Amino acid sequence: MTDRVEPPFLADERAMLIAWLVYHRDTLRLKCEGLTDDQLRVRSVPPSSLSLLGLVRHCADVERGWWRSTIEEQKVAGLFYDDAHPDGEFDDVDGASVEEAFAAWEAECAHGDEVVAAHDSLDDVGHRRGEEVSLRWVLVHLIEEYARHNGHADLIRERIDGATGE
Repeated sequence: MTDRVEPPFLADERAMLIAWLVYHRDTLRLKCEGLTDDQLRVRSVPPSSLSLLGLVRHCADVERGWWRSTIEEQKVAGLFYDDAHPDGEFDDVDGASVEEAFAAWEAECAHGDEVVAAHDSLDDVGHRRGEEVSLRWVLVHLIEEYARHNGHADLIRERIDGATGE
């Protein structure tokens, strides 16, 4: 069971941003807990291909892209999408491995935590599309990304089994 911790009301900027990112990652974990593989594949509403499994796969690729490609400036391919299937993380869940998706997501989150820990300053930069991007910006962006998708996850989970909550 995920033990989600509320971010502190008072903390320095780094601790606050990390706490919010962890909180939102844990929120997505909570939205997926206790569901079968088939339930994790349930789509929101047509024509959308959103599912909880798709959100997990998407978040794995988002973490991978920002930490590995932008901050570390590695050349990495998408885990669940490619040029031929740009929305593969959402569209290709019917036969996808739930175990593989969650393992990839957890690994990318852990890698992101290592990247943050390796940088002393939130002002450290990587590059995206030829532009400098600060570590601070990436943390804020990931918080926003998870917050938005956790809203989707709330609605999908409610559709599946009526569970609601933060």
